[in-house]
Amino acid sequence: MPSSEEDGPKEVRPESLPENAKVRRRNFLKLGLAFAVGLVILGVAAISQSLFAPAEAFTTKASTTTKTVSTQGGIPPSTPGFPVIMIANVSDLSVNKVIYFYYPLTDTPNILVKLGIQGGGGVGPDGDIVAFSQTCQHLGCSIGYVGARGSPACDSSYVAAGPQGYCCCHGSAYDLANGAKVIAGPAPRPVPQVILKVDSSGNIYATGMTPPTIFGYNTGSSDVSADLIGGTIVS
Repeated sequence: MPSSEEDGPKEVRPESLPENAKVRRRNFLKLGLAFAVGLVILGVAAISQSLFAPAEAFTTKASTTTKTVSTQGGIPPSTPGFPVIMIANVSDLSVNKVIYFYYPLTDTPNILVKLGIQGGGGVGPDGDIVAFSQTCQHLGCSIGYVGARGSPACDSSYVAAGPQGYCCCHGSAYDLANGAKVIAGPAPRPVPQVILKVDSSGNIYATGMTPPTIFGYNTGSSDVSADLIGGTIVS
């Protein structure tokens, strides 16, 4: 049997609705639109939180870490790349007493000594505690400490005018009260000085090295980062 328009569902057009039905329909559409906008806003907020919260947390953590390092024991941060290690306490030292230690690598020896007179770069209550590389800048032999008016074991005829580092291989002598200035022998330059800091408890820390570089580590360079290459950094 042929179908007619009366047999199927009729399309209801908005303009054909009664006025009260039109109002309800407009209110329904407004409510739906508001709900959809709310979902979008919540979604954007969630995405923003996931993107920015980790960065904010990292910044806070980094800032806290930096504060801890910069105030630890009253010791400022080291020269970039160099470790900070405690060597001794001021109370451990007396005039001309030598302490041997390795820094910044486990195979680069140094001497720490209380000179009894104020020295360049000296720390402690009297500004007379200094530390230097123990490796001679001539050919890499080890230097020893000689106090004022003392003589090295290898040459009793040599009398030091002040506290010195002395190399028995070829007679190079360094003025330890004056930045290890060469005062005798064939050494072409001073031995590097260890940068020291003292905290409020009297603990003495090594925090870096001055130029020139340690003998054998790009010898004679002013780039102290070479002191950190080719070995194990102390910890």
